[in-house]
Amino acid sequence: MGMIIRVRGRLRSLHTLQKLQPEERNEKIAETVCLLSVLFLLPYCSRGHAPLLFSLGGWCLATYSCLVLPVLISANYKYPVRWLRRLGNKLVGLFVKYYVPAWYIMCRIYHPLDRCEKLFMKMTNISNLTTQLVFFMICDRVLLCSFGGTHCPQKKITGLYSLMFYNVIAYCTSYIKELVEKEDWSVTVRMTQHSNIKHVAMSATKIVLEWTKAVTFIITVTFMLLVFGLEQGLEHYQPTALYTFITWTYYMCTEKVFVDLFLPFLLWLRLKSLEALEPLYAPVFLKSYTIGLAVILVTLLSFHGQPRFTSLSFYLTVYLRLKDMILNSLRQLRDEKRVLEQFRYATDQEIENCDDVCAVCLSSMETARVTPCQHMFHASCLRQCLHNSSICPICKREYTFIH
Repeated sequence: MGMIIRVRGRLRSLHTLQKLQPEERNEKIAETVCLLSVLFLLPYCSRGHAPLLFSLGGWCLATYSCLVLPVLISANYKYPVRWLRRLGNKLVGLFVKYYVPAWYIMCRIYHPLDRCEKLFMKMTNISNLTTQLVFFMICDRVLLCSFGGTHCPQKKITGLYSLMFYNVIAYCTSYIKELVEKEDWSVTVRMTQHSNIKHVAMSATKIVLEWTKAVTFIITVTFMLLVFGLEQGLEHYQPTALYTFITWTYYMCTEKVFVDLFLPFLLWLRLKSLEALEPLYAPVFLKSYTIGLAVILVTLLSFHGQPRFTSLSFYLTVYLRLKDMILNSLRQLRDEKRVLEQFRYATDQEIENCDDVCAVCLSSMETARVTPCQHMFHASCLRQCLHNSSICPICKREYTFIH
Protein backbone atom coordinates (compact mmCIF):
# COMPACT_ATOMS: atom_id res chain seq x y z
CA MET A 1 0.00 0.00 0.00
CA GLY A 2 2.87 2.34 0.79
CA MET A 3 4.38 1.59 -2.61
CA ILE A 4 1.15 2.61 -4.36
CA ILE A 5 0.95 5.88 -2.36
CA ARG A 6 4.51 6.75 -3.37
CA VAL A 7 3.75 6.06 -7.03
CA ARG A 8 0.67 8.30 -6.84
CA GLY A 9 2.77 11.08 -5.33
CA ARG A 10 5.30 10.76 -8.12
CA LEU A 11 2.61 10.90 -10.78
CA ARG A 12 0.99 14.00 -9.22
CA SER A 13 4.30 15.81 -9.24
CA LEU A 14 4.96 15.21 -12.93
CA HIS A 15 3.54 18.64 -13.88
CA THR A 16 6.32 20.33 -11.87
CA LEU A 17 9.11 18.58 -13.81
CA GLN A 18 9.23 21.30 -16.45
CA LYS A 19 10.52 23.78 -13.84
CA LEU A 20 13.53 21.59 -12.92
CA GLN A 21 16.94 21.35 -14.52
CA PRO A 22 17.39 18.60 -17.18
CA GLU A 23 19.52 16.41 -14.87
CA GLU A 24 17.10 16.70 -11.97
CA ARG A 25 14.14 16.12 -14.27
CA ASN A 26 15.71 12.96 -15.70
CA GLU A 27 16.49 11.72 -12.18
CA LYS A 28 12.88 12.25 -11.10
CA ILE A 29 11.61 10.45 -14.19
CA ALA A 30 14.07 7.60 -13.53
CA GLU A 31 12.85 7.20 -9.95
CA THR A 32 9.22 7.20 -11.14
CA VAL A 33 10.04 4.57 -13.78
CA CYS A 34 11.77 2.44 -11.14
CA LEU A 35 8.74 2.58 -8.83
CA LEU A 36 6.35 1.77 -11.68
CA SER A 37 8.56 -1.17 -12.70
CA VAL A 38 8.37 -2.63 -9.18
CA LEU A 39 4.60 -2.11 -9.22
CA PHE A 40 4.14 -3.89 -12.55
CA LEU A 41 6.39 -6.78 -11.46
CA LEU A 42 4.43 -7.45 -8.26
CA PRO A 43 2.05 -10.00 -9.91
CA TYR A 44 5.04 -12.29 -10.55
CA CYS A 45 5.87 -12.32 -6.82
CA SER A 46 2.44 -13.06 -5.38
CA ARG A 47 2.28 -15.57 -2.56
CA GLY A 48 0.48 -18.87 -2.66
CA HIS A 49 0.76 -22.07 -4.65
CA ALA A 50 0.63 -20.27 -8.00
CA PRO A 51 1.20 -16.67 -9.04
CA LEU A 52 -1.72 -14.30 -9.46
CA LEU A 53 -1.55 -14.30 -13.23
CA PHE A 54 -1.48 -18.09 -13.45
CA SER A 55 -4.80 -18.30 -11.63
CA LEU A 56 -6.27 -16.56 -14.71
CA GLY A 57 -4.62 -18.92 -17.15
CA GLY A 58 -1.30 -19.34 -18.96
CA TRP A 59 -2.32 -17.20 -21.92
CA CYS A 60 -3.00 -14.28 -19.57
CA LEU A 61 0.54 -14.57 -18.20
CA ALA A 62 2.06 -14.71 -21.69
CA THR A 63 0.05 -11.70 -22.90
CA TYR A 64 0.88 -9.67 -19.80
CA SER A 65 4.58 -10.50 -20.10
CA CYS A 66 4.72 -9.60 -23.80
CA LEU A 67 3.03 -6.25 -23.18
CA VAL A 68 4.70 -5.17 -19.94
CA LEU A 69 8.27 -6.52 -19.94
CA PRO A 70 9.48 -4.85 -23.18
CA VAL A 71 8.11 -1.49 -22.00
CA LEU A 72 9.80 -1.80 -18.59
CA ILE A 73 13.13 -2.82 -20.08
CA SER A 74 13.16 0.03 -22.61
CA ALA A 75 12.03 2.62 -20.01
CA ASN A 76 14.67 1.60 -17.47
CA TYR A 77 17.32 1.58 -20.19
CA LYS A 78 16.41 5.13 -21.27
CA TYR A 79 16.00 6.52 -17.73
CA PRO A 80 18.40 4.61 -15.46
CA VAL A 81 18.45 5.51 -11.78
CA ARG A 82 21.66 7.30 -10.78
CA TRP A 83 22.30 5.32 -7.62
CA LEU A 84 21.57 2.07 -9.43
CA ARG A 85 24.11 2.99 -12.12
CA ARG A 86 26.71 3.81 -9.45
CA LEU A 87 26.00 0.51 -7.71
CA GLY A 88 26.44 -1.33 -11.01
CA ASN A 89 29.80 0.35 -11.63
CA LYS A 90 30.99 -0.57 -8.14
CA LEU A 91 29.89 -4.17 -8.60
CA VAL A 92 31.75 -4.33 -11.91
CA GLY A 93 34.89 -2.96 -10.24
CA LEU A 94 34.67 -5.50 -7.42
CA PHE A 95 34.10 -8.28 -9.94
CA VAL A 96 37.21 -7.33 -11.94
CA LYS A 97 39.29 -7.06 -8.76
CA TYR A 98 38.31 -10.37 -7.16
CA TYR A 99 37.54 -12.39 -10.31
CA VAL A 100 40.73 -14.52 -10.42
CA PRO A 101 40.85 -15.63 -6.74
CA ALA A 102 37.10 -16.16 -6.61
CA TRP A 103 37.21 -18.24 -9.81
CA TYR A 104 40.07 -20.36 -8.42
CA ILE A 105 38.18 -21.04 -5.20
CA MET A 106 34.99 -21.91 -7.09
CA CYS A 107 36.90 -24.33 -9.34
CA ARG A 108 38.43 -26.08 -6.34
CA ILE A 109 35.03 -26.42 -4.71
CA TYR A 110 33.31 -27.47 -7.92
CA HIS A 111 35.94 -30.06 -8.92
CA PRO A 112 34.43 -33.05 -7.00
CA LEU A 113 30.97 -32.22 -8.31
CA ASP A 114 32.36 -31.94 -11.84
CA ARG A 115 33.79 -35.45 -11.60
CA CYS A 116 30.44 -36.80 -10.42
CA GLU A 117 28.66 -35.03 -13.29
CA LYS A 118 31.03 -36.48 -15.89
CA LEU A 119 30.61 -39.96 -14.38
CA PHE A 120 26.84 -39.54 -14.47
CA MET A 121 26.96 -38.46 -18.14
CA LYS A 122 29.11 -41.47 -19.03
CA MET A 123 26.38 -43.78 -17.71
CA THR A 124 24.27 -43.05 -20.78
CA ASN A 125 21.31 -45.32 -20.03
CA ILE A 126 20.85 -44.10 -16.45
CA SER A 127 21.34 -40.44 -17.33
CA ASN A 128 18.91 -40.64 -20.27
CA LEU A 129 16.25 -42.40 -18.21
CA THR A 130 16.60 -39.88 -15.37
CA THR A 131 16.42 -36.92 -17.75
CA GLN A 132 13.39 -38.36 -19.54
CA LEU A 133 11.56 -38.98 -16.28
CA VAL A 134 12.21 -35.44 -15.01
CA PHE A 135 11.22 -33.91 -18.36
CA PHE A 136 7.95 -35.85 -18.42
CA MET A 137 7.20 -34.63 -14.89
CA ILE A 138 7.77 -31.07 -16.11
CA CYS A 139 5.33 -31.66 -18.96
CA ASP A 140 2.74 -33.00 -16.49
CA ARG A 141 2.90 -29.82 -14.43
CA VAL A 142 3.16 -27.31 -17.28
CA LEU A 143 1.22 -28.78 -20.21
CA LEU A 144 -1.51 -30.61 -18.28
CA CYS A 145 -1.89 -28.96 -14.87
CA SER A 146 -1.48 -25.37 -16.09
CA PHE A 147 -3.95 -25.55 -18.94
CA GLY A 148 -6.13 -28.23 -17.43
CA GLY A 149 -6.57 -26.76 -13.96
CA THR A 150 -4.42 -25.94 -10.97
CA HIS A 151 -5.26 -29.04 -8.93
CA CYS A 152 -4.91 -32.17 -11.05
CA PRO A 153 -3.21 -34.95 -9.02
CA GLN A 154 -4.76 -37.60 -11.27
CA LYS A 155 -2.92 -36.23 -14.30
CA LYS A 156 0.53 -36.55 -12.74
CA ILE A 157 0.54 -40.23 -13.70
CA THR A 158 0.33 -39.36 -17.41
CA GLY A 159 4.09 -38.95 -17.66
CA LEU A 160 4.75 -42.42 -16.22
CA TYR A 161 2.24 -44.02 -18.59
CA SER A 162 3.71 -42.14 -21.55
CA LEU A 163 7.27 -43.12 -20.67
CA MET A 164 6.24 -46.76 -20.31
CA PHE A 165 4.45 -46.78 -23.69
CA TYR A 166 7.37 -45.05 -25.39
CA ASN A 167 9.80 -47.60 -23.92
CA VAL A 168 7.68 -50.41 -25.32
CA ILE A 169 7.67 -48.75 -28.75
CA ALA A 170 11.46 -48.31 -28.56
CA TYR A 171 11.93 -51.98 -27.65
CA CYS A 172 9.73 -53.12 -30.54
CA THR A 173 11.56 -50.81 -32.93
CA SER A 174 14.98 -52.08 -31.84
CA TYR A 175 13.88 -55.70 -32.23
CA ILE A 176 12.46 -55.10 -35.71
CA LYS A 177 15.63 -53.19 -36.64
CA GLU A 178 17.72 -56.14 -35.44
CA LEU A 179 15.69 -58.56 -37.58
CA VAL A 180 16.02 -56.34 -40.67
CA GLU A 181 19.78 -55.84 -40.29
CA LYS A 182 20.52 -59.44 -39.29
CA GLU A 183 22.70 -61.31 -41.79
CA ASP A 184 23.52 -64.61 -40.06
CA TRP A 185 20.32 -66.65 -39.59
CA SER A 186 22.06 -69.94 -38.84
CA VAL A 187 21.46 -71.52 -35.44
CA THR A 188 25.09 -72.60 -35.05
CA VAL A 189 28.03 -70.58 -33.77
CA ARG A 190 31.50 -70.87 -35.33
CA MET A 191 34.54 -71.26 -33.08
CA THR A 192 36.49 -68.69 -35.14
CA GLN A 193 35.71 -66.47 -38.08
CA HIS A 194 37.31 -68.75 -40.71
CA SER A 195 36.57 -72.09 -39.05
CA ASN A 196 33.88 -74.64 -39.92
CA ILE A 197 33.87 -76.14 -36.42
CA LYS A 198 30.56 -75.61 -34.58
CA HIS A 199 30.20 -74.81 -30.89
CA VAL A 200 27.20 -76.86 -29.72
CA ALA A 201 26.82 -75.24 -26.28
CA MET A 202 26.94 -71.72 -27.70
CA SER A 203 24.52 -72.74 -30.45
CA ALA A 204 22.00 -73.89 -27.83
CA THR A 205 22.42 -70.62 -25.96
CA LYS A 206 21.90 -68.66 -29.17
CA ILE A 207 18.69 -70.55 -29.93
CA VAL A 208 17.34 -69.89 -26.42
CA LEU A 209 18.18 -66.19 -26.65
CA GLU A 210 16.56 -65.79 -30.04
CA TRP A 211 13.38 -67.55 -28.95
CA THR A 212 13.32 -65.49 -25.74
CA LYS A 213 13.51 -62.27 -27.75
CA ALA A 214 10.75 -63.45 -30.09
CA VAL A 215 8.42 -64.50 -27.25
CA THR A 216 9.09 -61.25 -25.36
CA PHE A 217 8.29 -59.25 -28.48
CA ILE A 218 5.01 -61.12 -29.04
CA ILE A 219 3.96 -60.75 -25.38
CA THR A 220 4.80 -57.03 -25.41
CA VAL A 221 2.79 -56.34 -28.56
CA THR A 222 -0.15 -58.39 -27.25
CA PHE A 223 -0.06 -56.52 -23.93
CA MET A 224 -0.11 -53.16 -25.70
CA LEU A 225 -3.04 -54.19 -27.88
CA LEU A 226 -4.99 -55.43 -24.87
CA VAL A 227 -4.29 -52.28 -22.84
CA PHE A 228 -5.40 -49.90 -25.57
CA GLY A 229 -8.22 -52.17 -26.70
CA LEU A 230 -9.78 -52.75 -23.28
CA GLU A 231 -8.71 -49.34 -21.89
CA GLN A 232 -8.25 -50.81 -18.43
CA GLY A 233 -6.41 -48.49 -16.04
CA LEU A 234 -6.35 -45.63 -18.54
CA GLU A 235 -9.08 -43.52 -16.94
CA HIS A 236 -6.61 -40.81 -15.93
CA TYR A 237 -4.38 -41.15 -19.00
CA GLN A 238 -5.63 -38.29 -21.16
CA PRO A 239 -2.66 -36.63 -22.90
CA THR A 240 -3.32 -33.71 -25.21
CA ALA A 241 -1.99 -33.49 -28.76
CA LEU A 242 0.62 -30.88 -27.74
CA TYR A 243 1.71 -33.01 -24.78
CA THR A 244 2.09 -36.11 -26.97
CA PHE A 245 4.04 -34.23 -29.65
CA ILE A 246 6.49 -32.64 -27.21
CA THR A 247 7.10 -35.75 -25.10
CA TRP A 248 7.37 -38.08 -28.08
CA THR A 249 9.84 -35.87 -29.98
CA TYR A 250 11.91 -35.41 -26.82
CA TYR A 251 11.94 -39.16 -26.22
CA MET A 252 13.00 -39.85 -29.81
CA CYS A 253 15.86 -37.34 -29.51
CA THR A 254 17.19 -39.00 -26.34
CA GLU A 255 16.56 -42.74 -26.89
CA LYS A 256 19.45 -44.60 -28.51
CA VAL A 257 17.45 -46.61 -31.05
CA PHE A 258 15.86 -43.46 -32.52
CA VAL A 259 19.07 -41.45 -32.25
CA ASP A 260 20.79 -44.10 -34.38
CA LEU A 261 18.01 -43.77 -36.98
CA PHE A 262 18.44 -39.99 -37.21
CA LEU A 263 21.90 -40.21 -38.77
CA PRO A 264 20.76 -42.21 -41.85
CA PHE A 265 17.91 -39.71 -42.27
CA LEU A 266 20.39 -36.83 -42.15
CA LEU A 267 22.63 -38.61 -44.65
CA TRP A 268 19.64 -39.18 -46.92
CA LEU A 269 18.94 -35.43 -47.01
CA ARG A 270 22.44 -34.75 -48.40
CA LEU A 271 22.64 -31.18 -47.21
CA LYS A 272 25.57 -29.43 -48.88
CA SER A 273 26.09 -27.05 -45.96
CA LEU A 274 27.01 -29.97 -43.67
CA GLU A 275 29.96 -31.00 -45.87
CA ALA A 276 29.68 -34.69 -44.98
CA LEU A 277 29.92 -33.90 -41.25
CA GLU A 278 26.53 -35.48 -40.54
CA PRO A 279 27.87 -37.89 -37.86
CA LEU A 280 29.08 -34.85 -35.91
CA TYR A 281 26.11 -32.59 -36.63
CA ALA A 282 23.48 -35.21 -35.71
CA PRO A 283 24.09 -35.27 -31.90
CA VAL A 284 24.39 -31.46 -31.85
CA PHE A 285 21.03 -31.06 -33.59
CA LEU A 286 19.28 -33.54 -31.29
CA LYS A 287 20.73 -32.16 -28.07
CA SER A 288 20.06 -28.57 -29.13
CA TYR A 289 16.40 -29.42 -29.73
CA THR A 290 15.99 -31.15 -26.36
CA ILE A 291 17.78 -28.33 -24.52
CA GLY A 292 15.59 -25.74 -26.23
CA LEU A 293 12.42 -27.58 -25.25
CA ALA A 294 13.65 -27.95 -21.67
CA VAL A 295 14.51 -24.24 -21.40
CA ILE A 296 11.00 -23.21 -22.50
CA LEU A 297 9.21 -25.62 -20.16
CA VAL A 298 11.47 -24.94 -17.17
CA THR A 299 10.88 -21.21 -17.67
CA LEU A 300 7.13 -21.80 -17.54
CA LEU A 301 7.58 -24.10 -14.56
CA SER A 302 9.33 -21.33 -12.62
CA PHE A 303 5.97 -19.51 -12.34
CA HIS A 304 4.34 -22.46 -10.55
CA GLY A 305 5.73 -21.78 -7.10
CA GLN A 306 7.93 -24.92 -7.05
CA PRO A 307 11.50 -23.56 -6.76
CA ARG A 308 13.12 -26.85 -5.67
CA PHE A 309 11.74 -28.93 -8.50
CA THR A 310 12.42 -26.10 -10.96
CA SER A 311 16.08 -25.96 -9.88
CA LEU A 312 16.43 -29.75 -10.14
CA SER A 313 14.77 -29.74 -13.57
CA PHE A 314 17.04 -26.98 -14.86
CA TYR A 315 20.12 -28.79 -13.53
CA LEU A 316 19.27 -32.17 -15.10
CA THR A 317 17.51 -31.26 -18.35
CA VAL A 318 19.34 -28.06 -19.29
CA TYR A 319 22.68 -27.64 -17.52
CA LEU A 320 23.96 -31.24 -17.67
CA ARG A 321 22.83 -31.80 -21.26
CA LEU A 322 24.32 -28.47 -22.34
CA LYS A 323 27.57 -29.36 -20.61
CA ASP A 324 27.59 -32.78 -22.27
CA MET A 325 26.99 -31.22 -25.69
CA ILE A 326 29.75 -28.62 -25.24
CA LEU A 327 32.35 -31.04 -23.87
CA ASN A 328 31.70 -33.87 -26.35
CA SER A 329 29.62 -33.30 -29.48
CA LEU A 330 30.20 -29.59 -30.01
CA ARG A 331 33.93 -29.83 -29.29
CA GLN A 332 34.42 -32.56 -31.89
CA LEU A 333 32.40 -30.61 -34.45
CA ARG A 334 34.40 -27.43 -33.81
CA ASP A 335 37.71 -29.28 -34.13
CA GLU A 336 36.72 -30.74 -37.50
CA LYS A 337 35.36 -27.43 -38.78
CA ARG A 338 38.49 -25.61 -37.60
CA VAL A 339 40.58 -27.98 -39.71
CA LEU A 340 38.38 -27.54 -42.79
CA GLU A 341 38.25 -23.75 -42.44
CA GLN A 342 41.96 -23.66 -43.30
CA PHE A 343 40.97 -24.65 -46.84
CA ARG A 344 38.86 -22.23 -48.89
CA TYR A 345 35.79 -23.15 -50.94
CA ALA A 346 36.27 -23.81 -54.64
CA THR A 347 34.40 -21.62 -57.09
CA ASP A 348 32.08 -23.07 -59.73
CA GLN A 349 34.60 -22.21 -62.43
CA GLU A 350 37.38 -24.07 -60.62
CA ILE A 351 35.17 -27.15 -60.21
CA GLU A 352 34.33 -27.12 -63.93
CA ASN A 353 38.02 -26.87 -64.83
CA CYS A 354 38.64 -29.91 -62.62
CA ASP A 355 36.03 -31.89 -64.62
CA ASP A 356 33.77 -32.06 -61.52
CA VAL A 357 35.67 -35.12 -60.19
CA CYS A 358 37.27 -35.58 -56.78
CA ALA A 359 40.75 -37.08 -57.05
CA VAL A 360 40.24 -39.25 -53.93
CA CYS A 361 36.83 -40.88 -54.44
CA LEU A 362 36.56 -40.21 -58.22
CA SER A 363 32.99 -38.94 -57.74
CA SER A 364 31.43 -35.76 -59.04
CA MET A 365 31.78 -32.58 -56.96
CA GLU A 366 29.18 -29.93 -56.36
CA THR A 367 31.15 -28.29 -53.55
CA ALA A 368 34.84 -28.70 -52.86
CA ARG A 369 37.73 -27.44 -50.76
CA VAL A 370 40.97 -26.13 -52.27
CA THR A 371 44.34 -26.99 -50.75
CA PRO A 372 47.32 -24.58 -50.68
CA CYS A 373 48.76 -26.54 -53.61
CA GLN A 374 45.57 -25.77 -55.62
CA HIS A 375 44.07 -29.28 -55.60
CA MET A 376 40.37 -29.82 -54.94
CA PHE A 377 38.67 -32.54 -52.91
CA HIS A 378 35.39 -33.25 -51.21
CA ALA A 379 35.37 -32.01 -47.64
CA SER A 380 34.84 -35.57 -46.35
CA CYS A 381 37.65 -36.95 -48.53
CA LEU A 382 39.99 -34.20 -47.39
CA ARG A 383 39.14 -34.95 -43.76
CA GLN A 384 39.97 -38.64 -44.23
CA CYS A 385 43.30 -37.75 -45.78
CA LEU A 386 44.14 -35.30 -43.00
CA HIS A 387 43.46 -37.98 -40.37
CA ASN A 388 46.32 -40.03 -41.86
CA SER A 389 48.81 -37.28 -42.70
CA SER A 390 49.14 -33.59 -43.60
CA ILE A 391 50.41 -34.37 -47.10
CA CYS A 392 48.48 -33.74 -50.31
CA PRO A 393 47.30 -37.07 -51.85
CA ILE A 394 48.23 -35.88 -55.37
CA CYS A 395 51.47 -33.91 -55.25
CA LYS A 396 52.68 -35.24 -51.86
CA ARG A 397 53.43 -31.74 -50.58
CA GLU A 398 52.98 -30.93 -46.96
CA TYR A 399 50.22 -28.42 -46.27
CA THR A 400 51.54 -25.05 -45.13
CA PHE A 401 49.32 -22.11 -44.18
CA ILE A 402 50.20 -18.42 -44.00
CA HIS A 403 48.35 -16.70 -41.10
